[in-house]
Amino acid sequence: MDLEFSNEEKAFRLEVREFIDARLPAETRRKVIGDRPLAKAEIVEWQRMLNERRWATPSWPKEYGGPGWNAVEKYIFLDELHQSGAPEPLSFNVAMLGPVLIKYGTEKQKRRFLPRLAKLDDWWCQGFSEPGAGSDLASLTTQARREGEHYIVNGQKIWQGMGHWADWGFFLVRTDPQAPKKQAGITFLLIDMKSPGVSLSPIWTIDGRHEVNSVFLDDVKVPIENRVGEENQGWTYAKYLLSNERTNIARVGLTRRILGKTRRAATTNGLLETPLFKAKLARIEIMLDAVEMLQLQILAGQMRSNEADPRSSLLKLKSVEVRQAASELLMEASGNQGLSMTSFEAGQRPPVDEGDEGWSASAVCFNSRGASIYGGSNEVQRNIVAQTLLDLGRG
Repeated sequence: MDLEFSNEEKAFRLEVREFIDARLPAETRRKVIGDRPLAKAEIVEWQRMLNERRWATPSWPKEYGGPGWNAVEKYIFLDELHQSGAPEPLSFNVAMLGPVLIKYGTEKQKRRFLPRLAKLDDWWCQGFSEPGAGSDLASLTTQARREGEHYIVNGQKIWQGMGHWADWGFFLVRTDPQAPKKQAGITFLLIDMKSPGVSLSPIWTIDGRHEVNSVFLDDVKVPIENRVGEENQGWTYAKYLLSNERTNIARVGLTRRILGKTRRAATTNGLLETPLFKAKLARIEIMLDAVEMLQLQILAGQMRSNEADPRSSLLKLKSVEVRQAASELLMEASGNQGLSMTSFEAGQRPPVDEGDEGWSASAVCFNSRGASIYGGSNEVQRNIVAQTLLDLGRG
């Protein structure tokens, strides 16, 4: 595989970098680089700037409002966002639901939802995991009962990212409890989060942030026209969505930004001159290069076939492990300052104006732990790799 970018690709990278430098609000960049929470309005403002150039939907084809980029252009764009401190376009909208609607949605659904997804006129959230169905997602029990031209939905979802900001959510529900396989009998529904019967309870994470929620669905009425694809075929659409999510989780540029912070901290305190620390840093950098090559290969294949790639599970697994190792090394380089997170309690928002690098190291390290679970736990990814790539455990 040729890893040298062409002159055209280098020019494209420069174009993206210059756009970010010219348009990204300084306060938004400062918060992202400092690992501080952004306000909803800041995220919406930036995505709309990107959408003016069709850059808010990097994986979408031109006919649906995207830029029609190839795999390398998409990679360069996201890499520049991550390394420069610019927010990604909202993944729920453009990297998860958008591709599913483009492939499986009706023409009416595409016309209704896709332009609003791109512009962030509607903020979407994901309703997959449940208290008893996270790693084993196919065991979900939230039920949808057909009544005329509606489904009546009852159940609970958990770890719903930014659901308190959401206008809509895409949910997996069980429509056939008697299906012979647990993967069968699942349907993919689009639910208005303002519908009667939808309620949320916040979950405060260890870094003092409110990012995730429990969501309760009590006799929620959902029109049949809000079903994506066929009834009882939702597992197919979910696998396609999760493949896109796992590819997007790689975030090589974000890990490089963490390693940049690590180098600066280790230079300041002299750790970078010690052989052991230098060896740890070099090992992570080599592993990250391998993750980058795998991501480019997967993206190239998906752009050709538009099909789920089982290697996305390997990418998700290794990219998360590398990012977590980088965040742990950042904590080591930060020394005692890296313990500053202990001064915050759940629900207490950290200050955003004092440039506390120790807090930043703690926030990065703690927040990265969740990546072992979302998008499918690391243990599940190992099973998928064993079965689909190594052909093990098939009886």
